[in-house]
Amino acid sequence: MTTLVATDLDRTMIYSRAAMGEEQFTTLATVCVEIYRDAPLSYMTQTAVELLTRLAREVVVVPTTTRTPAQYARITLPGSPFRHAVVSNGGRILVNGEDDAEWRAHIDDAVTRAGATLAEVQSELRSRTDDSWVTALRSADDLFCYLVVDPSAQPPEFLEEWQEWCAARGWTASQQGRKIYATPQSVTKSAAIAEVRRRLVADGTLGDSAALYAAGDGWLDTDLLLAADHAIRPRHGELELLGWSTPGLTVTAATGALAGVEILRWFGDRIGLGPLESSAPSGRGRDVGVHAN
Repeated sequence: MTTLVATDLDRTMIYSRAAMGEEQFTTLATVCVEIYRDAPLSYMTQTAVELLTRLAREVVVVPTTTRTPAQYARITLPGSPFRHAVVSNGGRILVNGEDDAEWRAHIDDAVTRAGATLAEVQSELRSRTDDSWVTALRSADDLFCYLVVDPSAQPPEFLEEWQEWCAARGWTASQQGRKIYATPQSVTKSAAIAEVRRRLVADGTLGDSAALYAAGDGWLDTDLLLAADHAIRPRHGELELLGWSTPGLTVTAATGALAGVEILRWFGDRIGLGPLESSAPSGRGRDVGVHAN
């Protein structure tokens, strides 16, 4: 094969009802792809389901997410099973659904040498926050942590000051909606994808010149978008709010779940598969009126 597609999931391929927006949720045909606590949580449009299923048959697709393995396992992603997935923001590589211990050992060593420990970061966060605007402080995969906040009550100077503290200690801070992440600088999606690509070239699945295509909506996707030969982001999310761009980056015309459909069609067009159309008539009306929950 000549192509590797690495795509973020939340707000890029899959959407909560809130992330999709009420208008889209009530007018598009959607398929629930994640159940959490016995309730539907994440969706794709029916068209996106069919397009991703076809794309995964034609090229190597690697889901690439900040979700932990347990959070990723909740998703029934079209095109599954995927041979590789990158989770925990690059802190883990899953191979046929199983954690790759060699990669995690490499990550743990890199984090140990990089700067502040997770415990030190959490302690500092506790000293800088209070219950008036922070709902929770959570750790993920014993690797990074994040705050759940009320953005309307968040002190306006907090994020910039927290980013400065983190940068001086080998960490990165970013905000995506109600979540403020702190992640080690040595833990990146791009590094994990580079390792997956190296392995696939070594075993002959990919050619030496195989191109990397990538999609993502948040600050934690920027290193992946910069590393890609061809990159696209939706016209919503953290990067849209920041006005982030880079030479050659494509930005969708659509927002919400329709941006996910546009990204999948963009992949097909750029890769040369021909139009990635669903089996039903195309157009917005294709996704109107049905919720398969």
